Amino acid sequence: MSATQTKNPAAADPTAPDTLAIDLRTAVMRTSRRLRVEATGDAITPGQYTVLALLNGSGPSTLRDLAKSEHVQAPSMTRIVNALADQGFVTRSADPDDGRQVRVDITDAGRTVLAEARSQRTAWLAQRVAGLSEEDRLILSRAARIMQEMSGK
Repeated sequence: MSATQTKNPAAADPTAPDTLAIDLRTAVMRTSRRLRVEATGDAITPGQYTVLALLNGSGPSTLRDLAKSEHVQAPSMTRIVNALADQGFVTRSADPDDGRQVRVDITDAGRTVLAEARSQRTAWLAQRVAGLSEEDRLILSRAARIMQEMSGK
């Protein structure tokens, strides 16, 4: 018996909220980490992928807003955006509301590399799901819906 089980009787019950929360958090973090690493390839880093996804989903943004969204300091975001701009995946321009700010937008090449990375991530995960039994796939399907509902609240 592990120290956790000794100290926490609920740990013996995998459906106890605290135990399930720990198991879900661990599984989601590990899966997310693997998806980030496995499927960004050589074209972009995981951080660059996230910036492209933000710009693709919400449109042009300032460096300050991107840094805030990603919980990083402005110099870190500047390095990410500079690397993306050097590859032709984003453009920079003066913000129309505040000329002192830089506005960043995704390019068609950025959309293409983002779509490729998303496709790689989907293929990586689909390959693992394909190896599961039909019963386990049904369980994961239901779990995915439940997790989407939980994260929307």
